[in-house]
Amino acid sequence: MAISVFDLFRIGIGPSSSHTVGPMRAARDFALALGDTRVTRLMVRLHGSLAATGVGHGTDQAVIMGLMGEAPESIDPDTIAARLKYLEEGESLVLANGQSIAFEARNDVEWDETCLPFHPNAMVLSAYCDDVLVATNTFYSLGGGFYVDQAKADQGEVGEDATELTYPFNTAAELLALCQQHQLRISQLMLENEKAWRSESAIREELLAIWHAMSDSIENGLRATGHLPGGLNVRRRAQLLHQQLLHPPENQRLIVSSFTVMDWVNVFALAVNEENAAGRRMVTAPTNGAAGIVPAVLAYYLKFEPDASEADVVDFLLTAAAVGILCKKNASISGAEVGCQGEVGSACAMAAAGLAEVLGGSPGQVENAAEIGLEHNLGLTCDPVGGLVQVPCIERNAIASVKAINAARMALHGDGEHFISLDKVIRTMRDTGRDMQDKYKETSKGGLAVNAIEC
Repeated sequence: MAISVFDLFRIGIGPSSSHTVGPMRAARDFALALGDTRVTRLMVRLHGSLAATGVGHGTDQAVIMGLMGEAPESIDPDTIAARLKYLEEGESLVLANGQSIAFEARNDVEWDETCLPFHPNAMVLSAYCDDVLVATNTFYSLGGGFYVDQAKADQGEVGEDATELTYPFNTAAELLALCQQHQLRISQLMLENEKAWRSESAIREELLAIWHAMSDSIENGLRATGHLPGGLNVRRRAQLLHQQLLHPPENQRLIVSSFTVMDWVNVFALAVNEENAAGRRMVTAPTNGAAGIVPAVLAYYLKFEPDASEADVVDFLLTAAAVGILCKKNASISGAEVGCQGEVGSACAMAAAGLAEVLGGSPGQVENAAEIGLEHNLGLTCDPVGGLVQVPCIERNAIASVKAINAARMALHGDGEHFISLDKVIRTMRDTGRDMQDKYKETSKGGLAVNAIEC
């Protein structure tokens, strides 16, 4: 199974890669597959985690946009609310194939928290002509915008890409062995693999476009004020913190001023995840719920490293992707499958690896950085309050960003030799996720999601 860096870093919209991006993509493909088939009614049935927290994540809205032919990478987030309002007022839903049908979300969208066997993020789309079923398919959203349909699920597939890579690897041990054998850095090896899909110039250009999208989400988040949607009345904090950093008080205590670098990392992460929570333009890294960590750490490096360059951006993202690939292949990046350790934990490991790489770390030190970042997020539950990607998700990204920097620094102080390997930590994340109760896996039925509510 070949996974590209551009599979892990996708430009889309918030608030969730598994509950927004994946369902929108799947719904669009379902609508396009209808072709010229006459349709008079569509039914959407959301299952498992998509049903349990889909309201807070806007899953039903994402599916509707997908049925209308919209894609996460190109949709204008500012148009969504108005288009949904028109539907509520009785306007027809125009499918991706141009057909117009009546659609009432309160009748045509069903919420069923029963989990289907293949994955907890499942939805069934059915098309009818009068009362006759003309098309149906079940889709599973795997996290990070990845999805498979029922046919692939029945075959045990997860959207596998059979592209032959120059240096294929399935484990960190294999990755390190290849680096040693061919005298390559991890970013160099990843670059050679990416050439199986596109030219080096295209790879660099597209990775810089990914970074520009990340950077835009930071800048937009630093400007935005007010409260986040969803009913929790969570106030945006990035703009205020940013102003405090730009205009520090006079005679600030030394111990406070020494925290400034950490505060910058925090504000970058908060900005991104507040934008995500508001349903704005995002980059999955590797998911939306953990989308602030990689950009925050990369922005920190670019701000405080005088010799930073665009080449460093490319190397950072390529190296981060290598770790994300290992997490996805050998465990999961889905909060509904393994809890938040699969999202924030994976992102922390990715950011730590990317930073260690651009700071000159050896492949062994880079792997060690990723291992430290992931190890100290093991067991992290996904229990969003109100089913929204706000509490504790936004702060959790900030904390993990600082943790990633610390992991890189600790690894760089060593020689790459360490007691627990990255492979063993990823395996532990997988096993811990299997043992974790469902109420802690993006259902909002346990943990903070329950205890934060005053009964």
